[in-house]
Amino acid sequence: MIINIILTIILFMILVIPHEFGHLVAAKKMGVKVNEFSAGMGPALWQKQKGETLYSVRAVPLGGYCAMEGEDATDDEANVPDNPRAFNNAAWWRKLVILFAGAFTNILVAIVTMIITVTIIGMPVNTLSKVSPDGPAAQAGLRQGDKIVSVQGEDVHSWSDTMSVLNREDGKRPVKVEVLRSGKTREYSVTPVASEKEPGRYVIGIEAAVSHNIFRGIYYGTVTTWKVNAAMYQALGQLFSRGVSAGDVAGPVGLVSIVDKTRAAGLINLLYLVSIISLNLAIINLLPIPALDGGRILFVIIRKISGDRITDKMESYVHLAGMMLLLILFVFITWHDITGLIK
Repeated sequence: MIINIILTIILFMILVIPHEFGHLVAAKKMGVKVNEFSAGMGPALWQKQKGETLYSVRAVPLGGYCAMEGEDATDDEANVPDNPRAFNNAAWWRKLVILFAGAFTNILVAIVTMIITVTIIGMPVNTLSKVSPDGPAAQAGLRQGDKIVSVQGEDVHSWSDTMSVLNREDGKRPVKVEVLRSGKTREYSVTPVASEKEPGRYVIGIEAAVSHNIFRGIYYGTVTTWKVNAAMYQALGQLFSRGVSAGDVAGPVGLVSIVDKTRAAGLINLLYLVSIISLNLAIINLLPIPALDGGRILFVIIRKISGDRITDKMESYVHLAGMMLLLILFVFITWHDITGLIK
């Protein structure tokens, strides 16, 4: 259990630090002064002043922050109207760049991690690595090394395309499979048979070769991340529409349990989890909820449209209320995780 807790904390920090680092880089590029960049919360264990920014490592490894000048409306020195380096005095579009940078960095981390994951696992391609000797494909004439180019007259550019067409078959008719062999195309008629392992599915007895090509990995990793992103938004919508219960939402204690199961499944699954959580962190942060980056982005847009009728202090109070609500939600989810473990 201790190892899982430590691993969860490390995982959490690996994702939080790039998020805050994204804000740091964007703020400096946009000309906003960053007073402190911290990894962790609480008492400082290590600090170093570099230029105008204090870099620190703090005792509680449960978060971090990028403290920009003028971000806190109660900071009188930072909120003087003629302070061009203060966040609250920056142009609206500069604020949007800074606020979005954290989530953007998490999205990049998710994509890169997913690319590494799928490249290590390997991606199935249309070249056959194995043809079962007694299977329909072998009997029809297909061989190891053949590259499938079309099925039932439909061009197939990936193993996913090939399986999509084959999975529609019910074994009642032959399937036309066109392959490329020694530079020449050949067409075979293959009749699928019922799978012994998967009832209701018909197979022809072939297995795909696996590619570890990094460029193919970049493509598949990006596509996979996009699909996961779409699935997360769908799940989020179901949560608000009661299609998913609050009990299905995991907090920090639940995350420890998830890490435990994932660690037991191996390094690849752990990398996949890093990608999923990083993407989840980006999505959650962009929700238009006060105190989150999405809520701050919403205020920037509203204040731009309304002519800045909302003051910095008014906005600060709204974000403070949002933070209190998020803390209550955090406690509720944590309590639910703990009671779930006890049961």
